[in-house]
Amino acid sequence: MEAYVYAAQGRNSRTLSALTIAWAVLAALYLFLNAALWIILLLALATLPALWDLWRNPSAGLVLDESALLWHSGRRHAEIALSEIEKVRLDRSWDFTIRAIVVLQTGRKLRLPVESTPPTEALAAALEARQIKHERNPFSLF
Repeated sequence: MEAYVYAAQGRNSRTLSALTIAWAVLAALYLFLNAALWIILLLALATLPALWDLWRNPSAGLVLDESALLWHSGRRHAEIALSEIEKVRLDRSWDFTIRAIVVLQTGRKLRLPVESTPPTEALAAALEARQIKHERNPFSLF
């Protein structure tokens, strides 16, 4: 069976578009509504993490093969043998992101980083192909 591979980059068009729109709105607030400069600068601080991702371009991804589940995000990485996995929970948060939680046979839970989590349908199909139990929760608070 061929390994399922998912890869993502921090530098992408969605991040660039979001930054461009945010800065355009801030500029419009300053130029047309005469917003105070200190308010504009305070709001601009919220865009710094996205700007940092564009500059650093961190990679993230997941590999699911016959023997293990591997993921990486920036400097963090892990490998889990498929025999250690009891199930994988796919929880949708209130911000509509999917959080993948690997529940081990020991009961320990490992949360995959959001940036390493592939689209739900593709991940569910890859898990089913390897007979790994998974469950979807439409919304989860924690």
